[in-house]
This record gives sequence, structure tokens and C-alpha cells, in this order.
Amino acid sequence: MRVIIAGIPGAGKTTVLNEALKIKKMEVINYGDVMFEMAKQEGIENRDEMRKLPYEKQRELQLKAAKRIAEKDDVIIDTHCTIKTPYGYLPGLPYDVLQILQPKRIILIEAEPEEIETRRKKDEGIRKRDEESREEIELHQMMNRMAAMSYAVITNATVKIVKNRKGKIEEAAREIAKALE
Repeated sequence: MRVIIAGIPGAGKTTVLNEALKIKKMEVINYGDVMFEMAKQEGIENRDEMRKLPYEKQRELQLKAAKRIAEKDDVIIDTHCTIKTPYGYLPGLPYDVLQILQPKRIILIEAEPEEIETRRKKDEGIRKRDEESREEIELHQMMNRMAAMSYAVITNATVKIVKNRKGKIEEAAREIAKALE
């Protein structure tokens, strides 16, 4: 079974997923890492530069990555439902990518905008991210929800929203592990 796990930067997706993997073992492939490996061959030096590439180049990388990832059957695909670009929100998993991946589950990790803001501040030395207000963070999470349901309609997948509340990582991890059964 292929599972999509997504959340906006700072929602705690990787932290919660790592905790869930202690309960339910599955292989994880980071979609962005696969795309970045391909983008490096074209001169891109860091992951955050990828979202500023021309739309056509981003789409080309998405499709190539999807084909590589689809070679696996039982895998969690760590990705983003939407990517905020200078041109607007880019679907992280457009129709042709979904047709290749065919996920059975889509899990969104969400957190309160204030918590996301705090986590992003801690990451400032590690990642270069665009500034987003709390309202923009809320909008981005809403866009992810809409995208996830659209993806589910196309693939017959289920959508699970897991809240990553401060100090309750284990609770979120248990919810994810249960959804992976």
C-alpha cells in the first residue's frame, strides 16, 4: 500500500512520522529528496530553490520522481499536498502524478498556526523559508485539505487529518500508526 503523508513546513510531519514508525514499520521515501537529487543534476544547490523554478521544470521533476517512487509497493511518501510558489499554490500531487502513485491513504499532519510559527523560528538556521503570517499558515493548511480531498476523489484513497498538538507527539503517532493498518 502506498501512503501519502503531508503537512506544511513546521507542522511537525517528520517528527510525528518518525514516532509513528516506532509503532508501525514501513519504508519512507521523501518526495522532495527524490526531486532534489534530480534537480542537483541541473544545477540546483538547495531544496528551497526548487519551488522557485519555472512551473514547467517543477512539473517535469514531479513526474520523474513519481515514476521512481512508484517502483515501490509498501511505502510512505513524505511530501506536500501544496507548494506555495511565487505564482500561487502548486499542487504537490497533480492528476498525472496521482495516476502514477495511486495512494490508498492520505494523511495530513496539522498544527496550530502559533505552534508552526514557533517551530519555523527554531529552524531558521537550518532552512530558508518564506515568511508566512498566521493567517497565511491557516490558508495553506486549508489548501492542503482541499487538495487532499481532491486527490482522494481521483484515487479512491481515504483522508485522515492528524493534529500535532504541543507535547502530544505520541498521541499523533498512534493515530498515524492506526491509519497505516
